Amino acid sequence: MSKDDTGSKKYKFFVNDQKFEVAEQHLNGAQIRALARVDPSFQLFLEEPGPDKPDRKISDTESVDLDSPGIEKFYVVPPALFGAN
Repeated sequence: MSKDDTGSKKYKFFVNDQKFEVAEQHLNGAQIRALARVDPSFQLFLEEPGPDKPDRKISDTESVDLDSPGIEKFYVVPPALFGAN
């Protein structure tokens, strides 16, 4: 979290290494995907810190608090094409 020139809070996060700043503390998966212009069929994951925690899949309706310590890092995964030849 940071503040802009007006003193308003700004929340930073990354999607596939692209940086975003928003005024909202909470965003859901659909909002994050829309801001990053990610295909809605792709899966969105939140990187969890530390080797013992698996990354968390974020659904369209799941809310993420961007005010937690550190800067949230998300990545997207395209849908799997099992059995495609």
